[in-house]
Amino acid sequence: MSNHETDSIHDEWASVAHDVLSTMEADGSRRWLRPRLSMGDWWKKRRVVAYLLMVVFVLIPHLRIGGKPVVLMDLVARQLTVLGKTFYPTDTLILAFGMLAVFISIVLVTAIAGRAWCGWACPQTVYMEYLFRPIDRFFEGTVGRGGKPKAEMGGMRSIARIVVYLLLCMFLAHTFLAYFVGTDRLAQWVRTSPFENPSAFLVMAGVTALMMFDFLYFREQMCTLACPYGRFQSVMLDEQSKIVAYDPGRGEPRAKGKRPAATPAGDCVDCHQCVVVCPTGIDIRNGLQMECVNCTQCIDACDNVMERVGLPKGLIRYSSQDEIARKPKKLFRARTIAYPLLLLAVLSGFAWAVGSKAGFDARLLRGKGAPFSITATGNVNNSFRLRLVNRSSEPQQYTLSVVTPENVTLEVLQDDLLMLPPGGNVLIPLNVEFLPIQTRGSGNKAAVLSVQDGQDRKHDLPFKLLGPR
Repeated sequence: MSNHETDSIHDEWASVAHDVLSTMEADGSRRWLRPRLSMGDWWKKRRVVAYLLMVVFVLIPHLRIGGKPVVLMDLVARQLTVLGKTFYPTDTLILAFGMLAVFISIVLVTAIAGRAWCGWACPQTVYMEYLFRPIDRFFEGTVGRGGKPKAEMGGMRSIARIVVYLLLCMFLAHTFLAYFVGTDRLAQWVRTSPFENPSAFLVMAGVTALMMFDFLYFREQMCTLACPYGRFQSVMLDEQSKIVAYDPGRGEPRAKGKRPAATPAGDCVDCHQCVVVCPTGIDIRNGLQMECVNCTQCIDACDNVMERVGLPKGLIRYSSQDEIARKPKKLFRARTIAYPLLLLAVLSGFAWAVGSKAGFDARLLRGKGAPFSITATGNVNNSFRLRLVNRSSEPQQYTLSVVTPENVTLEVLQDDLLMLPPGGNVLIPLNVEFLPIQTRGSGNKAAVLSVQDGQDRKHDLPFKLLGPR
């Protein structure tokens, strides 16, 4: 086989490999991407958004509303605090509505604006493109332009780069941990030995290690291999959704350099600038692709080339599949009508669920063991457990009484538990004693337990008295 044929086969396999996976060479090895930097208008807008998001991520654990953190996911205490309101595991309806609202919001944004989340707000993109790649360019000597360095980094620069990565990842890991334990507890742990809080130290070390692996090694493969969002986009997008797209009607056929008047040619000068700036290594001219994160770097690069060659900007732009195909724009369509209505319904349900949880929660649980017992005096005894949660910002004293039926005796086995601090959550054992005649015939009797706090807020809990027939 001739060298020409060998090179041809190699080129063909390389093309296939890059079509299958932009981060894989023809021989199956890792293709390391060093995208060039195009600092156009879109890049500058994304930079402002990225740095604002970084500041917000660091500040949120330190902010307070009514003395409570803005966001705190306390897994040990099984509490979720959002905007000063605390939610508990019993708030399943609130959590369900909240998760549905987030999911529908993502689907709605994707249907209208495509992968705006990926390119503008995803932590992977924000930190990779505006924190860690600039560090790479600093140590590689390609500040302000990116791309492949003229020479490999020396040993000392490589070590210094890893040290900087480690310090930043440790800082981000501590910030991440603050979302789960709070800044006060985290500050206390930082000042003490790791052996005094081994679990927290291991979590921090594990998160740091994962971040180091992601930003130092895995990098853009998080978007092209691990993240499922790109695979779902075919379901969430439609032909009217905004995407970063190349206009083949204007750009084809491609031609390098000056175009002879007799030769028809499109505006694309085939400079490959849109390819070398892509952080996921794709060619946007191949159409809508799973790997595209809508980072707009190809737009900035192409606009810069168009300006230099004296052609109109916008060969690559925010557009839609229908717009590229010269079809009319449709603002109102099934997705843009159904998703907002669903979101409105879910948010209404969320607001109702939150409003109904004001004051305190009370839930009556039947005790373990036999459904009833007979006392020495011949009365019937039922055991219960009352779950009480104080949602107010003040201590509360609770009173209990059986409203119906009459002639029922309520015994609280631990009276001191009826005084709850703010956010208090207790399980109170109760005994209910009544005459056997109450359940004669059916074996049960409808009853109501009234729970009232110090501010006259009341919950009536229906339950069943169980006894002999």
